[in-house]
Amino acid sequence: MKAEDLRYSKDHMWVVVEGDLARMGITEHAQRELGDVVFLDLPEVGRKCARGEVVGSIESVKTTSDLFTPLSGEVVEANTVVRDSPNMVNTDPLGRGWLFRIRLSVPDELKQLLDFKAYMEFAQS
Repeated sequence: MKAEDLRYSKDHMWVVVEGDLARMGITEHAQRELGDVVFLDLPEVGRKCARGEVVGSIESVKTTSDLFTPLSGEVVEANTVVRDSPNMVNTDPLGRGWLFRIRLSVPDELKQLLDFKAYMEFAQS
């Protein structure tokens, strides 16, 4: 997956829409800032969440940070592979290192996400 094809939140999450589902993960910028990821607390399947809500955490050798969902919906899948091998977030953050999928409940929220260029400008500021 190419970074230019994704949408982004100001909480450093990326989103790709797949029908009525959205797959999410942390950005390359975020994983570089965090350093080596050692633990992930991902949301449970069935959890309903609102945009901007804390849905889990990510722990690295440097710090522990909250995971915020960039869109509202119901969690339909958590990436158990990355939960068991959290370093995948560092080695393939836009691919196998994705974190969870939700079924969108407010599709119009997608309009509030940043495109690649806008996210890069935000991340560098």
